[in-house]
Amino acid sequence: MTVTRLSAAATILSAVAASLLLTSCSASVDVDKSTPKLSADKLATTVSEKLAATTGQPKPRIDCPENLAGQVGNTTRCKLTADDGSTLGVSVKVTSVEGDQINFDIKADDKASPAKN
Repeated sequence: MTVTRLSAAATILSAVAASLLLTSCSASVDVDKSTPKLSADKLATTVSEKLAATTGQPKPRIDCPENLAGQVGNTTRCKLTADDGSTLGVSVKVTSVEGDQINFDIKADDKASPAKN
């Protein structure tokens, strides 16, 4: 039974990875200085919402370790964690900044990492 559960989680993560190739997102942010920033929490929420909308699945658990500075080309890595504990890396790259709006692409890794026992 464990193999089936891991297989189902891997299938879901694979579907997320396949549907996420360079999906564009945007978020409005508060401008404190000349460079707008998107907090790690807001970034994680936005990525989770976009994944859910793209895949038709419930919002996944996303963790982003740092804020995203609104400069074209800036990147960060977030992590999607499935219910079984397996993980999938998600890259976020700023594509444009329009005033206080940071536009970015999301790209999921091709393979998930198995759950740690």
